[in-house]
Amino acid sequence: MRKTLKKLFVLGASALLLSSAVFGPAATVSAQSVDLPTQVKNEEKSIEGGILRYAMVGPAFAGVLNTMVYDANPDAVVLGFLQDSLLGYDENFLLDNSGFGDIEFDQKNKQVTIKIPKGHKWSDGEDITIDDVIFPYYVIGHKDYTGVRYGDDVSNVVGMEEYHEGKADKISGLERVDDYTLRVTYKQFPNSMLQAGGGVMNYIEPEHYLKDVPVKDLVDSDKVRKNPVGMGAFRVTKVVPGESVTFEANEYYWRGKPKLDGVQLDVVSDETSIAEMKAGRYDIASLPADQYEVFKDAKNMQVLGDIQNAYTYIGFKLGKFEDGENKPDDSKVIADKAIRQAMAYAIDNDAIGERFYHGLRWRANTPITPNFKEYHDDSVEGYPYDMEKAKKILADAGYKDADGDGFIEDKNGKPFTLNFASMAGGETAQPLAEYYMQQWAELGIDVKLVKGQLMEFNAFYEALKKDAEDIDVYQGAWGTGGDPNPSGLYGRKAAFNYTRWATEEHDKLLEAIGSDEAFEDEFRKKAFSDWQKYMMEELPIIPTLYRYNITAVNNRVKNYDIKVGSDLSLADVELTAEEPYAE
Repeated sequence: MRKTLKKLFVLGASALLLSSAVFGPAATVSAQSVDLPTQVKNEEKSIEGGILRYAMVGPAFAGVLNTMVYDANPDAVVLGFLQDSLLGYDENFLLDNSGFGDIEFDQKNKQVTIKIPKGHKWSDGEDITIDDVIFPYYVIGHKDYTGVRYGDDVSNVVGMEEYHEGKADKISGLERVDDYTLRVTYKQFPNSMLQAGGGVMNYIEPEHYLKDVPVKDLVDSDKVRKNPVGMGAFRVTKVVPGESVTFEANEYYWRGKPKLDGVQLDVVSDETSIAEMKAGRYDIASLPADQYEVFKDAKNMQVLGDIQNAYTYIGFKLGKFEDGENKPDDSKVIADKAIRQAMAYAIDNDAIGERFYHGLRWRANTPITPNFKEYHDDSVEGYPYDMEKAKKILADAGYKDADGDGFIEDKNGKPFTLNFASMAGGETAQPLAEYYMQQWAELGIDVKLVKGQLMEFNAFYEALKKDAEDIDVYQGAWGTGGDPNPSGLYGRKAAFNYTRWATEEHDKLLEAIGSDEAFEDEFRKKAFSDWQKYMMEELPIIPTLYRYNITAVNNRVKNYDIKVGSDLSLADVELTAEEPYAE
């Protein structure tokens, strides 16, 4: 069901008030202690057609409905209905030939060959050709491209940098073999090439429909926001910005016409989502993990779960993004890693995961999620709660509370306040932000919410992208996509690197992960381990919680599976009743 690749995306956050005095000793939570199915069970007879009602729980979608330019999870959810990835992948996110296109790897020559089948059409009835695979390279690589996807993986294509800099009209590493075949040559050929969302661009977009839109105007064009054309199971018939999207079945879908007549997607608030599902107003919703006990035994729905390649984190704004590069500012108070390490030890993520997320979230020890079993380093301890150790780190680094107001001064003896940005969303967002600030105050660091309040999802990430001067610390979340290579999130030239942190040593560690030598498993594992240890020492971000993906599905839904790499697609989904069942 998850064959539409979400390479990199940002997530909303939810939270709640904790008092460290309540918890006692922290206990590590294991995700394996929670056992949930990934696929619904339904033996009832299917009806013909029907409209699936999908609740998008949380923040409104921005409405950037194109894989080349979207940058947040709500838009990715909408895109999942109207657009497929070019290539398929298995449960380990390894590229295979289960998708629309087939791929052949040639490590010796640092090439991949991509072939697409003949005789398929876009949702507007126009033929799909290899030009639609080539087109995204020229958009993302264009000097006027305004999105976040031009990074090291893209510039690794031979001739891409010359095109990006305006020195060439063509990308020399792209060879159009015929109407259905593309050969791509790369400068380096690391093991990331094998991963979905890794080194091989996995986008296919309708050149005939979008080629006349200037690249700089693409993100705001009607062809992206109102009338997108895709090759997924459904096509858009109506968009109410930020509120809803109506889809109808795409009769040209390459897997065959969907069994549903269409989908109605509505934005639903965290506060009402459980009640809406219990009342039978929707068929599918990702429900808040902190409310698991409230809905887990509901009679009209099944609860599915799978470990996500995602984590929440506390980030530090350490510089700015200028001239296509992240440039840290060493004059900032938070440029001292002692401050960052102390703040990490001051928060009890074990207790948050255990007591309030029922084991569905648990303390993160590195920025590589545990679903990547080959590369996640579980020997790294991370930052378990230890307030005394946190205070000692500050004292040993020379920080003191000279004026007796309860807060330390900087090393020049000047008082300082850190401005903290955190997103609104759900009952727990405000209390968790307050908990973090409470713990940091106990540590002796004065932290206050930006403008005294939580921020709306889209405004929050817009402020991060623009390096707003009033943000020092922020709480965010990542979906890492199918490739554990962190260059796209934390590289020196990565626009997604919202911390703006960069060092020469870090560059070398990322270079090792992305090197030709990394095609060898042992080299790659060590490279990932070295990077995780360095990140957790320098700590530009504090990984806070890993998570289960929780999806509630009404009992009338059939053939729905959330497992990564599932053979079921949206075209297979059926309904067994005219309306969703109420509890």
